[in-house]
Amino acid sequence: MSPYGLLPFRFVRFDAARTLVVNEAGEHQFLENDDFTRFVQHELPADSDSYLDLKAKHFLFDSESLAPFELLATKYRTKKAFLEGFTSLQIFVVSLRCEHSCVYCQVSRVSADRVRYDMTEETARRALDLAFRSPAPQLKIELQGGEPLLNFERVRQIVVEGRRRAAEEGRPVAFVVTTNLALLDDDMLLFFREHGVFLSTSLDGPEELHDANRPRPGNDSHARTIANIRRAREALGHDRVAALMTATRRSLQSPREIVDEYVRHGFTSIFLRPLSPYGFALRSARSTGYPMREFLDFYVRALDHILELNAAGTFLVETYAQLLLTRMLTPFTTGYVDLQSPAGAGIGAVVYNYDGDVYASDEARMLAEMGDTRFRLGNVHRDSHESIFGGATLRTIVAASVAESIPGCSDCAFLPWCGADPVHHYATRGDLVPHIPTSDFHEKNFFLFKHLLSLYERSPGARRIFASWIRSGDAA
Repeated sequence: MSPYGLLPFRFVRFDAARTLVVNEAGEHQFLENDDFTRFVQHELPADSDSYLDLKAKHFLFDSESLAPFELLATKYRTKKAFLEGFTSLQIFVVSLRCEHSCVYCQVSRVSADRVRYDMTEETARRALDLAFRSPAPQLKIELQGGEPLLNFERVRQIVVEGRRRAAEEGRPVAFVVTTNLALLDDDMLLFFREHGVFLSTSLDGPEELHDANRPRPGNDSHARTIANIRRAREALGHDRVAALMTATRRSLQSPREIVDEYVRHGFTSIFLRPLSPYGFALRSARSTGYPMREFLDFYVRALDHILELNAAGTFLVETYAQLLLTRMLTPFTTGYVDLQSPAGAGIGAVVYNYDGDVYASDEARMLAEMGDTRFRLGNVHRDSHESIFGGATLRTIVAASVAESIPGCSDCAFLPWCGADPVHHYATRGDLVPHIPTSDFHEKNFFLFKHLLSLYERSPGARRIFASWIRSGDAA
């Protein structure tokens, strides 16, 4: 028997026979329950496989060398590397106007003729000033709405001016326009091609479902979306057009059909997203909403179908699973702000509203549109970069989103892979700190971590597919 010390870890009884242990750097190991007991009682034989695995993954140390601590610290710094870049994602809401009437819309949209809800040239310029004050080594500028193509003049200004500033600084910048595509014309496509702009749109599933979720005048939302996806791909390149879906109550009955619609139209990824508790989505929750348990049932059925398609030779990534798996199975973090601790609200992403108000996240802006401006950081016309990004509001958000200090999160085995979202918790419970037993954020992530790990452990086929998803994320 060799004496050894324990390095920090968390654990959970994964099933009747096994305990999962996870260290601070996110490395994990399954132990038979008897081995776990021997491990924590310092009685694990030094020549056992479990001992050697735990030593290699920095759960224990058996010498006076500092190397295990230094290696663990290096891995921990890698997991927290997202903190180095600060606000790399800069979101510009160029208009609240929209000609769609989506049943789950998170935004307090206004009719297409109300131009006073458009971002002005001066507001865009001041927002760009702040965006380029960010110390991030590279920037992503995302233009949203409403429907941003209704204020295409501002889209053009931000892209052209942003490209010029980035070139002067020698700093890479990427542009994404989040649009329903219905108003896309040839001049816009030419501009997007010249400036290397990516497009992100919504595709909720087959025609009947998509049109029910995303109605517009003429009842041709799906037809326009599909036609303009094809046009955009021809003009910009296949990989320059992405889509995502939002699951309403109606969607939950059609997991296979939704997945098949993405395959039918040549997509290689799908992001299965639940409803969010903001804006019009909250007002229509009685007709479109559902408990998180029902979404997770939908998710499992959809994921099973996606895995079947991959096994049969059709490559299709479920994006949220890809994000979770990257955090679970690699040393690296992801740019997804809700899976970070502290959360990326304000320090990883920031939102400039059409009127110049600055918010820590898109969700914070949506709360403001509902009348609650608690998470407003300032205004581009009145406040400095220092007061916006160093003020009390952002400091409070960051402090409240350190999962390591949140009751119920701090001792969770999945903490190194998860994060906190104080804006979500405030919107759903009126408190920045979650009540874990009733948190749908916790319910979703806790379930999915266990489900994905179970698939990975018991199915060599799923393991190979998951590895291919992680590699495709690295390549992207």
